[in-house]
Amino acid sequence: MKGFVFQGPGESAWQDVPDPALKEPTDAIVKVDAVTICGTDLHILKGDVPEVRTGTVLGHEAVGEVVEAGADVRSVRPGDRVLVSCITSCGRCRFCRERRYGQCRGGGGWILGHLIDGTQAEFVRVPYADLSVHPLPGTVRGEDAVLLADIFPTAYEVGVLNGRVRPGDTVAVVGAGPVGLAAIATSRLFSPERIIAVDLTPARLEAARRFGADAVADVHEAPRQLVDDLTDGLGADVVIEAVGAPESFELCTRMVRPGGHVANIGVHGKPATLHLEDLWIKDVTITTGLVDTYSTPTLLRMAVAGRLPTAGMVTHTFPLDLMEEAYEVFAKAGETGALKVVLGGEQHAEVAVPTA
Repeated sequence: MKGFVFQGPGESAWQDVPDPALKEPTDAIVKVDAVTICGTDLHILKGDVPEVRTGTVLGHEAVGEVVEAGADVRSVRPGDRVLVSCITSCGRCRFCRERRYGQCRGGGGWILGHLIDGTQAEFVRVPYADLSVHPLPGTVRGEDAVLLADIFPTAYEVGVLNGRVRPGDTVAVVGAGPVGLAAIATSRLFSPERIIAVDLTPARLEAARRFGADAVADVHEAPRQLVDDLTDGLGADVVIEAVGAPESFELCTRMVRPGGHVANIGVHGKPATLHLEDLWIKDVTITTGLVDTYSTPTLLRMAVAGRLPTAGMVTHTFPLDLMEEAYEVFAKAGETGALKVVLGGEQHAEVAVPTA
């Protein structure tokens, strides 16, 4: 089969790789119908995630069909259409019992496209399938459902819930990429007074308005002053960092009010300065986190009911074999206007099932 392989910082290719096979009775093999590219994948290609070994198939988000299931798999069977979660859960360790699946110590957590071969391929092996894939109703399109593998639960759990967004809050979201837009959309579920989006790109600021931002600010045009003006100098109740850069994190800590929350979502490859000389007296709570995906079933129900704006997120679609072109479009989002790119899906031909 073909897969998109990390070959070291700055190097990757869509190439022949071995077909996956069951290794444990809890595994499933999924034929990938729709897959997407995450900002984390770009961090990997830059060398920001050194745990990823050369030769690893990237990707941790997919929709597909189960073609083989291990003897101990009970919740899905061959022929079932499923969402492959970005987080794998053993279901037995201390952290899984606390629903902190991202911290799984039983062989799960973020492993797909990180510690083992991932989803950007024609087929993928999913460990602990009973807890790591979700059956999908036929009414949800693959290109919509794949957004629930990572970006929506990440934005909702690590941004909105960790940040404790409440009715009447002022919420500032720094970074209007896919996760930032999902944070805007899911913040609105809690009826904040206003949401302010900050980004570099006019196209993404316009997208932020479509997803529910009440005000937008170019990062070079005094966003802190806008927040102060809208809050009588108090600052935002919740600031969500959705970039993963030192400058954006430090901006977030300057925009939050005393007693407020800074929720960091971004993947950071460089150190950021924590200005405790300013923050120690402000009673500020700073949270970090890897998504746990405990909210995925809830978000799936909302998507089926039409309560999540998934359709407006996908700006580009490609067949699977144009993976390299899709990466180029996504990496140059400032030029291409890309928000989320999806490969495969109902509009593209299916691949053949491998034979033993």
